[in-house]
Amino acid sequence: MRPLMLLDTASLYYRAFYGVPDTLTAPDGTPVNAVRGLLDMIARLVRARSPGALIACMDADWRPAFRVAAIASYKAHRARADGTEEAPPALTAQIPVIEEVLAALGLATAAAPGYEADDVIGTLTARASGPAEIVTGDRDLFQLVDDQRPVRVIYTVRGLTKLDVVDEAAVTDRYGIPGRAYADFAVLRGDPSDGLPGVPGVGDKTAAALVRAFGGIGPILDALDRGHGGFPAGSRPKLAAARDYLTAAVPVVRVADDAPVPEVTGRLPVSDADPDRLAALDARWGLGSSLRRAASTLSG
Repeated sequence: MRPLMLLDTASLYYRAFYGVPDTLTAPDGTPVNAVRGLLDMIARLVRARSPGALIACMDADWRPAFRVAAIASYKAHRARADGTEEAPPALTAQIPVIEEVLAALGLATAAAPGYEADDVIGTLTARASGPAEIVTGDRDLFQLVDDQRPVRVIYTVRGLTKLDVVDEAAVTDRYGIPGRAYADFAVLRGDPSDGLPGVPGVGDKTAAALVRAFGGIGPILDALDRGHGGFPAGSRPKLAAARDYLTAAVPVVRVADDAPVPEVTGRLPVSDADPDRLAALDARWGLGSSLRRAASTLSG
């Protein structure tokens, strides 16, 4: 069965913005490097991976209220005074263009009010009856890998050219933890990029040892309550002092699998592209060969 491919769209256009020269511009000089880089990546992924369906997953809320209520520091360092996400103006200006181009290509998109793209991906992965491939530069989605189905992460290591296929063995090799235990590992060690403090004094090695010994946050807390042993040296008091954080952080780090995502199939090749609209967008933004390659690849 050809896999369902799910794009972490914001992650990819950020990579494109920083990985593609800003000398790629529209006729009026407006940068379109993120637009063209994303289109080039979509074409390359479809050619290389031959998915049966492709869905571009979007952030309806980049900093959901339920996560902020649990951990106030969640992404706080990336928030402007008005609550919007801090981003380079040259990228922000390209996001509406990206959305319009994806629609004109007939590419399926999905979002859910109050949720991030990660949660959309988690929900669509849970709904899928067959294999799935998640394309992202975000390690949080490693928690979804599952060899049995299988579910893989196509991880954008550097820029847009180097891609790693991450399965459960790759997670184990990289972090020394069971393949689907990444969320518990991330809670323990923290993630500064998301404003998650982690347990003070617990780094990667201790976090991995705790996950191997107990399996996850729930059993760790249960072992603390029952006075059980098996904790790495010096870690018990640190974990006990961080109990409130550990309890609150689990639903922040875990990707939702039940977000209210509308039904969407994303079958390839697409059948509802709008050639006139694509021509107008090309003329306005100078998308050239990037748009032609994406359109040709998606239409089969």
